[in-house]
Amino acid sequence: MRERDELPKRLRRVAGVDVSYDRGSPWLYAAVVLLDADTLAPLESASVCRRARFPYVPGYLSFRELPPLLEAFSKLRSRPDLVLCDGHGRAHPRRFGFACHLGVALDLPSIGVAKSRLVGTHREPGPRRGATASLRHEGELIGCVLRTRVGVRPLYVSVGHRLCLATARRIVLDLAPRFRHPEPLRAAHAEVNRLRRKAPRLRDTRGGGDVRQNVKT
Repeated sequence: MRERDELPKRLRRVAGVDVSYDRGSPWLYAAVVLLDADTLAPLESASVCRRARFPYVPGYLSFRELPPLLEAFSKLRSRPDLVLCDGHGRAHPRRFGFACHLGVALDLPSIGVAKSRLVGTHREPGPRRGATASLRHEGELIGCVLRTRVGVRPLYVSVGHRLCLATARRIVLDLAPRFRHPEPLRAAHAEVNRLRRKAPRLRDTRGGGDVRQNVKT
């Protein structure tokens, strides 16, 4: 994991990823969606439904969720310039959360964007869009708390791989022009929900094996 900016001069394609599952179910639903970095229009998506091969262990979700996501990335025609993850990067007890694992595995710049805090302390950021506060743990700066909408709960932003925290904060804010969550993550979440609705029928017709979907837009 490297914490310095290694981004192209101009971002063209930004990926959002999400993984979901039902409590008590062995099935994982993973999706990656590519968006145009300027217009935020969807370009391409891929999704995978498969049985988990690693148990649910808090703090070790990468070992459970990374394999189906890597399968989904392998189906894309275009390589993104940056990946946004619904989870933490350095804001993790071992300073190596899901966004770090995925960034290193893909050798791509990555950012962790989480809805809740895993570790660390912070003051409440101001109420305005763009207000931030430092997230620290054991005396170390591990991320920031970023408000993307006025009066709405902030997000927890941390470095995943190949960029610095200031750049990560700016990019997340730019990619969330209207809603609390950045558009790539909203798109990935919607794709995961679509797959979850469709996957039980597909599993029944394919004898319960892994189900892989690829959608080009």
